[in-house]
Formats: sequence, structure tokens, C-alpha cells
Amino acid sequence: MIVAANLKTNLTRKQTNIYIKELEKFLSSENITQDIFVFPATSSLDTFDTQTIVGAQNAYPVQNGAFTGEIGLDHLDEFGIKTILIGHSERRHILGESQEAIAEKFNYFKELGFTIVYCVGEPLEKREAGSNVMMEYINAQYEGIDTKYEKLIIAYEPVWAIGTGLTPTNEDILAIHRELKKKSQAPLLYGGSVKVNNAKEIMALQNVDGVLVGSAALNVEDFCQMAVFAEDLEK
Repeated sequence: MIVAANLKTNLTRKQTNIYIKELEKFLSSENITQDIFVFPATSSLDTFDTQTIVGAQNAYPVQNGAFTGEIGLDHLDEFGIKTILIGHSERRHILGESQEAIAEKFNYFKELGFTIVYCVGEPLEKREAGSNVMMEYINAQYEGIDTKYEKLIIAYEPVWAIGTGLTPTNEDILAIHRELKKKSQAPLLYGGSVKVNNAKEIMALQNVDGVLVGSAALNVEDFCQMAVFAEDLEK
């Protein structure tokens, strides 16, 4: 089971260090054996002494160069980072990343052997347009992506549920995860308003291999509890 925290544009470097230390202490004391990922803000990346897998929320597909506002491979190498989040809806819808650019980024980091958490999902209007329209929209997000890549993790995030407090029904999650498992046998996470009071129920669903947690992960105690849920479900 995989439990991942996307800290987005939150927590300073000092706060992130405290967060990671508290998380590590808990995971060690509770003998958590599940895969725990944390994606800090770019300015909070550091060298952490932890069993937690620390990844980057974003990087440009280049070693270094004239790309103002971006970071490249050199910056990730400095901290020994070999895991990256690609295709998140906020990168797509707020920052305008095209599928072509996302696929280029995916293939660059694939060639370097990174673990890639690749995000797909639909906005509300696509869901309301019916299953065929919704799946056509999601299918387009797989263009240029190697769905058989051995270090691939896919995260399904309904865009309309992120940060809204809204979540699909369990039946909805079951249905979309069943369809997405046909496209790739990679571990498949659910994301989108995952909270401590619904995480265990969601992770218990068939074809849900874990969760990608946003704002609810900012509370380290809640995130730790989600790790316990995952551990319990795997026993």
C-alpha cells in the first residue's frame, strides 16, 4: 500500500524538516512497512535521513540551463531525489502544461530511472457529460506515457474533488479504478479530498493501491494515521 503526501505550496524548509522528523519518528515507532511518500515544496527540498520516500513536485526535463523559475536534474541530484510527481491537475489546469510537455517530462525522467507518480483525472463538466466523454478525456492523458514502465505509479484524481471537500461515491471510485487498471497494472492511487475520516474506507476498495493526499496531509498526525490504516489493511 502507498500513502503519499503532496504538500503543494505549503510548509517552509524549517517546517518541512520538522514534519519529516515527526513522520519518521512515528513510522519507526509503529513499525510501518508501507511505502510512504512526501512531496515537499521545491524550496523545501533537502537531504532527509528518513525511510520516507521524498520526491519532487515538479522539475524541468533538463540537467540545467536557462529556464527561469524551474529546477533541473542537478538540483534533484543534490538531495538524492529519484522520485517525481508528474501531470498533477494543478500543473495542467492552472499552469497550462500540455500533454505533449507532460509526456516529454515523463520520458526524460523515465530514462533516468525515476519513480514517477503520474496523475490523471477529469473536471466536473467532463464527468457530467457521461462515462464515454469522461473516459475519452482521461485516455488522452495517457498519450505518450509508457504504462508498462516498471517504476510507474498512477494517481487518479477527480479535479472537481481536489480541495473542495467533495468526493466521488465508493461506487464511482470502484468503477473508474476498474477501468484504469485495464490501461495499466501499475499501482493505482486515489486522490481528491482524501481525509483521515475517509482514507481507510477508500484504501479498502478493490483496485485502490493507496492514496495521494493534499491538504489533509499538512496535519502530520492525520497523515500518520493514514499510514496506520494502510498498514492495518495489509495485515
